[in-house]
Amino acid sequence: GHVQLLPPQNVTLLSKDFEMILAWAPGEGSPQDVTYTVMYKTQDHMDKWLEVPHCNNITRTSCILTCVRKLNIHVKIRARVKAVSGRLQSPWVKSQFKDYYSAVELAPPVLILNVKENSIRVSASFPLPTCMEKLIWKYELHHWEAGSEDRKKYEDQFRRDSVTIDTTALRGNYCLSARSVYESTKSKYSEFSQPVCVPLNHKG
Repeated sequence: GHVQLLPPQNVTLLSKDFEMILAWAPGEGSPQDVTYTVMYKTQDHMDKWLEVPHCNNITRTSCILTCVRKLNIHVKIRARVKAVSGRLQSPWVKSQFKDYYSAVELAPPVLILNVKENSIRVSASFPLPTCMEKLIWKYELHHWEAGSEDRKKYEDQFRRDSVTIDTTALRGNYCLSARSVYESTKSKYSEFSQPVCVPLNHKG
């Protein structure tokens, strides 16, 4: 009988939390020892598939492509994956084309609070891949009294800035939440971060 290794299924290039990821599912009846190899090509060099060194003979079913070969974020890429088991190899399966710039999905920033007697200093950190550090991400900060619907919005800030909120006049439990903003031809927003709440000016 002719033994065949079935190719990976549902091969998709997706963007999640600032990363560009190729994901797939094992082919039907895949053996235990199956491994996968990933290659990619860019739309400006269509004739050449390039290796992804960290995704050669891997056992997991995804591969992060964000920082391969200093990708140009405006150029579309496509990836392909094959399964290997012993001497058997499946056919390659290709993903669709996608570029980082228009596909990128943002993760919410992580808020860091420094609470002083009459102020809160808020800064945000972004879970960014190192090769994307140079892009200018901003965050939009909201704060409100716990239980109230009335959210106050601070103007967008550059990501390395921190915001100081004067809390002299504030009494009670106040909450803060922020979302990442990426301004390109049209602005993109992440979900809001989980609210962080702090008691202010409680006279003990």
